[in-house]
Amino acid sequence: MVEKFRHAIKKEILYYLLILLILALVMHSDLLNDPVARLQTMSEKGNYTHPFLYAFAIYATILIFRKIIDFVVGIFEKKSN
Repeated sequence: MVEKFRHAIKKEILYYLLILLILALVMHSDLLNDPVARLQTMSEKGNYTHPFLYAFAIYATILIFRKIIDFVVGIFEKKSN
């Protein structure tokens, strides 16, 4: 039971980090060219938390849709048995 929970947590963390990386690259394409300049700009402005908040909002939205789809699929699987 604990191992299943650990696996689920690791999978969800991987999803979150993947969303964070994709959003960072889409919103700030200069990260690929000059990441040090982007980090210095972020440091000067003091806006450290906004990437994590945006990624969490997208992650939460996707999670809600995933759970709704799992629920609907679960209903149809129970009916077919």
